[in-house]
Amino acid sequence: MVRHEYIYQAIKEENEEYHYSISGLCKLGGTSRAAYYKWLHREIPKSETENKHIADIMEKIHEEFPDKGYRRIRDDLERYHETKVNDKRVLRICRNRNIKSTIKYSNNGCTRQAANPQYIAENTLNREFKAVSPNEKWLTDVTEFHYYIGIEKRKVYLSAILDLYDRRIVSYIIRDRNNNALVFDTFDTAVKNNPNVHPLFHSDRGYQYTNRAFHAKLEASGMTQSMSRVAKCIDNGPMEGFWGIIKRERYYGKKFTGRESIVEMIENYIEYYNNKRLQRNLGVLTPMEKYEIYIQAA
Repeated sequence: MVRHEYIYQAIKEENEEYHYSISGLCKLGGTSRAAYYKWLHREIPKSETENKHIADIMEKIHEEFPDKGYRRIRDDLERYHETKVNDKRVLRICRNRNIKSTIKYSNNGCTRQAANPQYIAENTLNREFKAVSPNEKWLTDVTEFHYYIGIEKRKVYLSAILDLYDRRIVSYIIRDRNNNALVFDTFDTAVKNNPNVHPLFHSDRGYQYTNRAFHAKLEASGMTQSMSRVAKCIDNGPMEGFWGIIKRERYYGKKFTGRESIVEMIENYIEYYNNKRLQRNLGVLTPMEKYEIYIQAA
């Protein structure tokens, strides 16, 4: 009965709105008049009413965030809609309502390797992507986004620093050019907002990070520099993962027609990511919640 509910509901709505015959609608829907009337006059179980209520909320979540799979929808239901259900029930409702997350895309980075690097650091991080406290390990990278002015395609570059303990974005800069100033200013902002911290600082071998002046900035801040090995993007996996998240959830499949719109998207997303996007690997917390819990307990 439940599997055919949407067929029965459609028959009811079409009959009420357009006065089409029940017999014709049942035939079109591949069901019998008897089955339809049995559904129409049934006593609706409490669990079915609850499932419909949950499903309606889930559809609103999916409409606003089509990238979310059933696990993230379940987490949002509990946190933001005071509706506690398990994964299996949410998955079952997703299948019944045909709620599917958007497809994943591969992320293509834009970091340019230095032809003649001035400084190369060892891969001290060594894929140890766990940290026991904030500001123990920072990762960084640069990625690009496209927008259009008429038919002309243009770019903006996003440089960001991610903390491995709570996965928060520590600082970021958006610019029109992928140059030393982009990376240096991102670092300076992170240090200004987090004074007297000395994390391990990991990046790939992009030309900005292998610049001797950048290494001097790290040393002056009491940080140890670490670099991915050549052609081993997994060495900076969580940072690459963040690029994939923002692009899958807000960028791929869309066309931005102006610099202002794409910059606004990036800024709004990072605010959402740090403060509203629940992560199961953080204990179903947001990055800033994870950070603040540690600070309050310290």
